[in-house]
Amino acid sequence: MAENGAARGGSTANGESSTPFVELSRSDWAELAQNTRLPLKETEIVQLRGLGDPLDLREVEEVYLPLSRLLNLYVGGTKQLHRVTSDFLGERAQPTPFVIGVAGSVAVGKSSIARLLRELLSRWDDTPRVELVTTDGFLLPNAELERRGLMERKGFPESYDRRALLRFVTAVKSGAPEVRAPFYSHLSYDIVPDAEIVVRRPDVLIVEGLNVLQPAGGGNRLAVSDLFDFSVYVDARTRDIAHWYEERFLKLQRGAFANPKSYFHRYSQLTEEQARARAASIWTAINEPNLIQNIRPTRSRAKLVLRKEADHTVSSVLLRKL
Repeated sequence: MAENGAARGGSTANGESSTPFVELSRSDWAELAQNTRLPLKETEIVQLRGLGDPLDLREVEEVYLPLSRLLNLYVGGTKQLHRVTSDFLGERAQPTPFVIGVAGSVAVGKSSIARLLRELLSRWDDTPRVELVTTDGFLLPNAELERRGLMERKGFPESYDRRALLRFVTAVKSGAPEVRAPFYSHLSYDIVPDAEIVVRRPDVLIVEGLNVLQPAGGGNRLAVSDLFDFSVYVDARTRDIAHWYEERFLKLQRGAFANPKSYFHRYSQLTEEQARARAASIWTAINEPNLIQNIRPTRSRAKLVLRKEADHTVSSVLLRKL
């Protein structure tokens, strides 16, 4: 667990913790919502989980139900702050959407978590309209990535249209009645021309992606993460994520890659040994460097860190102190 030490922090001379986070064990975290009813059935949970992510009823009850309750409290607190600020300014502006960022490595399970949070939050009475947008839609089209020589760095910060993503979240956060985002197809591994995702004044917007917690760069004064009201980082050991990625690659190779329209159809005829070798090479060349150089350094910027063990279960939760 040494590579997770940065999130824990050290101690001061008088023995008090110097970390900005309070760390809770899974059992302590689970007790925070012990009287809250789970609004999802097990069949719904199965439909929400991703490849290789053994999300089950117990995990949802002990980890994600308390998180949805905490987020519900944050939404309520933000609405109250909006009301008193409006009174102070003598205006009656409409509250704007509460924006949540979900970050983490490829294959760490952040997409399943984002989908699950969307469903849980939408069951609370005061947040019935919850939208989820992934940053995949803001990747540069493959033709542009090829032109810039970035196809082998797809998923790195420079492979995104970060200005477009910032404009999108800014428009949603400002209360625009309708905001459109590009649509990304995992089958074609590319942006789909003339296809869009439309967001219409949600109560909550969840933005999920590898690099959503990146600070402003390249002369920009504002980062997408500056517009988040709350952010979650999904954490795990590098070797565990590498193993999850390899296993997911094999499942895709036996399933989605078999579709002739799949961008990765060429991998569908590989033997298991060849598929594992190819997955390992992609991880080593692309995903691991991106994790180490760009994604993991943003962990300390999150409001909450979910720390996973080798079996994908969350063992502890770090919550930023107020």
